[in-house]
Amino acid sequence: MSLIEKIPYLTDEEVVNLLANAQRLAETGDERQQAAARDLLPALETAAEDRRAARTARAQAKRMAARRALGQAAA
Repeated sequence: MSLIEKIPYLTDEEVVNLLANAQRLAETGDERQQAAARDLLPALETAAEDRRAARTARAQAKRMAARRALGQAAA
């Protein structure tokens, strides 16, 4: 299983960490490391953004549920 195939199974923290490492290696690594990092970056950036959006949506839903509960309790 390649590293790209493992991305869906990584935690959010692992994705962010791997993205930071890939960004660093794309700049400062040797040729092999830079090539591998460039291959990984699009998939990692997409995964990080998708996870960020999902966290934001969950937080918004939680806030809305809390507001509804407060509204019902006040009524």
